[in-house]
Amino acid sequence: MTGKYDERMKAVVEKFGTWYEDKARLDDGIITSKLHPYTSIFSPLQVNGVKIKNRLVMGPMGNISMAEETGRPNTKMIQYFTERAKGGVGLITSGLIPISHGIDPTVTELGGLSYFPRIDASRTRFAGWRDIAERCHGYGAKFFIQLTPGLGRVGSPECLVNKFKLPVSASWNPNFYLPSIPCRPLSGRMAWKIIKNAGQASSDAKAALIDGVYLHGHEGYLLEQMTNPAFNRRSFGAFSDWQRFGIELVKEIRKRVGKSYPVMYRIDLSLALNETYGERMNTVKSLRKFKNERTVEQSLEYMAALVGAGVDMFDVDLGCYDNWWLPHPPGFMAPGCFLEISKITKDYFEEHKIRSNAGMDVPVVAVGKLGYPDLAEQALRDRKCDMIMLARPLLADPQWPNKVYAGAIDQICPCIGDQEGCINEFVDGGHPQCTVNPRTGHEDIYNGSEMRPSRTVKSIAVVGGGPAGANAAMIAAHRGHNVTLFEKREEIGGMLIPGSRPAIKFDILNYRAYLKTMLAETIKNYKLKAEYGREINLDLLRAGHYDAIICATGTVQRKPPAQGIDAPHVVWAVDLLRDPSLADGAKDVVIIGAGSVGCETAYYLVHEKKKKVKIVEMLPEIMKGVCTSNRGFLIHYLEKMGVELLNCSKLKEVGDKEVLVEQNVSKTVPDPYVTWTPLLPENIENPFAKKIKDEFQSRTIKADLVVISAGARPGDELYYECLAANVAPELYNIGDSFACGRLLEAVRAAYQLATVI
Repeated sequence: MTGKYDERMKAVVEKFGTWYEDKARLDDGIITSKLHPYTSIFSPLQVNGVKIKNRLVMGPMGNISMAEETGRPNTKMIQYFTERAKGGVGLITSGLIPISHGIDPTVTELGGLSYFPRIDASRTRFAGWRDIAERCHGYGAKFFIQLTPGLGRVGSPECLVNKFKLPVSASWNPNFYLPSIPCRPLSGRMAWKIIKNAGQASSDAKAALIDGVYLHGHEGYLLEQMTNPAFNRRSFGAFSDWQRFGIELVKEIRKRVGKSYPVMYRIDLSLALNETYGERMNTVKSLRKFKNERTVEQSLEYMAALVGAGVDMFDVDLGCYDNWWLPHPPGFMAPGCFLEISKITKDYFEEHKIRSNAGMDVPVVAVGKLGYPDLAEQALRDRKCDMIMLARPLLADPQWPNKVYAGAIDQICPCIGDQEGCINEFVDGGHPQCTVNPRTGHEDIYNGSEMRPSRTVKSIAVVGGGPAGANAAMIAAHRGHNVTLFEKREEIGGMLIPGSRPAIKFDILNYRAYLKTMLAETIKNYKLKAEYGREINLDLLRAGHYDAIICATGTVQRKPPAQGIDAPHVVWAVDLLRDPSLADGAKDVVIIGAGSVGCETAYYLVHEKKKKVKIVEMLPEIMKGVCTSNRGFLIHYLEKMGVELLNCSKLKEVGDKEVLVEQNVSKTVPDPYVTWTPLLPENIENPFAKKIKDEFQSRTIKADLVVISAGARPGDELYYECLAANVAPELYNIGDSFACGRLLEAVRAAYQLATVI
């Protein structure tokens, strides 16, 4: 039977790929200050026994590898949270803290160590938590700790190899990373043990001066697995009632902490798996078991029951790991993408007069791309939510709240949604960082003293006005140096300029605007001048008699070695994005290279220019190395628009109206459209991976236009000319001209260098 929310949910999900066609929605993603002063954002809110000074919540982002190996929060983690408290946010939440060590084998590593912070089992860990809470309180912020019963099927399956233990789940479920590995059902005894652990951890948190606990019940983690019939298919026992585990957990916490201590719960209103994958829910082995997901009606009823058990506040989103771009919205998603979800929840609570055990209304926190001040303020005024959760925007700029309050909107460093630092770093073994803020995750190293004026004022030339060069020039000038920034084009931005062409890259437009604003202010107030439209050479630099030269000259695009590659209808992807008229008159487009630039260009050409597009990629994987969320979004919606992805294929020849491709048609070639299982990091071997056999066939594909996005090499010629000529006492090479990589490395290198030169 169809529930009253089913069609509404389907419509919400279907719009995620083409939301930008609504110009008003696109305008919501531009950082403006039309509604200043922001009276709704900066009004207090009472949550049970705690008063929060404003409506801003720092969302939970895993504090992976930010604590000591024993789990005790260390200086890195303490300073990380202190920086956000200084910035003016009202409520800070930690990343997930497991309470199932010894039960869920995926949360503990060999030797009893963990890359997660811990609050369980040992008083040696308490001091770090007390320090965090007190530092937050010193700046008027409240602090909640996020407790998780475990990872379950979304935990690393390495426990099978190094501990000889299967991962756990609510029922027999496939592991997310390696579906060939089953996850065994959590025993009833172990489930009750986790419930007891939750009560103890909450009591310990209260004793450690932490202001509230926050339950990690969304996204398909273990608490969700136990409380969603998609994953919990138990036919007997106490927890065959899929609501019971969550309700008993909250009751135990409430019993241990008393009536006035806040309890917050994170939940997805729907996994949205059926809405995302449709018929694939019947045909994909690792998805088939999950068809009977919790409906929106069931989620709302469950939330009402949780309030009855003692929950004071919720934040609400959509999705799980198997459609990972929903709970981790990439830059491509719409601003305020889940406001309709929080509105459904808030309306339900009001309609059914649901009140907390303290006799208060139950606040609903909106999540999902809300780092746009006017959009956030309007959402509160329109009663779509009661609080605004900012996660990645507070990594990009911890001072977001203070700047918004002061009306200094154009000085906000915006999140660009690439997720290179905040997610990909800890997936690959690092800790949370930020592409556009090099201090994030390094607050224990960078405390502000590095920006003190240099003792020796130097004359510095910076060649290249991309992110690396522009940031290095501004920082060096702020420290008192005389800086000249040379850019061969007519504006700064480098690859950000073509990178911001697709409508779904609107966050890059915000970052470009921020860089321009900060550059103009630096030129006005410091000894920085910018020269545009000039090709810089060795003679010019020698004539400048500089003390230091920083080369940030970017990349040189690579061409595949194919016959006819220099034909006039062959263009670079970056040139096409700079000048879309290059695609005028073309109907059938073939893109060579399925990295992020190639796939974003394809998305732009299909969705905005209405071209027929095919992508040819030599590797077995599409967008290898790109964050699972960003990668999944593009692949999913490219498939919906009929884009053919030819992996394990090579361009051989370019003809007048076609290209000749050599395609591996073996059945062992991976399905390029898989988004429900991620690519494993390169250092993790998949013992179940099938060897790809060679079975190549020639294929002719229609092509009015051939777009090359086959990678690049460092454009380091100028640097090595300067090096050979000994043109300056100090010579540096940063950004893509040092090594083609991520924007994260370019911005970080600029900061590291410019603060010590």
